[in-house]
Amino acid sequence: MAERQGQAAQDAVLTRIGQVVMLHHGGDREEARRRFLDLWTELGADGDPLHRCTLAHYLADTQDDPEDELAWDLRALTAAEELTGDRLDRHEGAPAARALYPSLHLNLAADYVRLGRADAARVHLRRARGAADALADDSYGDGVRAAIRRMELRLGEGRG
Repeated sequence: MAERQGQAAQDAVLTRIGQVVMLHHGGDREEARRRFLDLWTELGADGDPLHRCTLAHYLADTQDDPEDELAWDLRALTAAEELTGDRLDRHEGAPAARALYPSLHLNLAADYVRLGRADAARVHLRRARGAADALADDSYGDGVRAAIRRMELRLGEGRG
């Protein structure tokens, strides 16, 4: 019973994050950023790493300053690196957390490109490629793989 309640509480946090993502995708960037920051405060520095990773990953996209976006993307990666065992390999109702790594590194590559740091971008592009085997053959995986190919072209690393 306690395990089910814990899972329900976790699902509620992911649901709340998803609701704010929809708000952001609907065009209300400022309100989405405010709600994401409120959730971040609520989760705290010791909150569930999957929640912090997911939240920081989306919060980065609401930033106006490229340095701020980079900082949030780095927080997302740091939280992901805290995941171990079953939390890394599977999660109820979501792709395995391991499948987040290609996207996390791809976002960091894009951040570094915007900041004019091509060498750092290439490091994260290589990491995104290296982690891409964790992606499923579904629309999410296809989208991330396509974004990796676009970044390769942008950085002059196309693979003919």
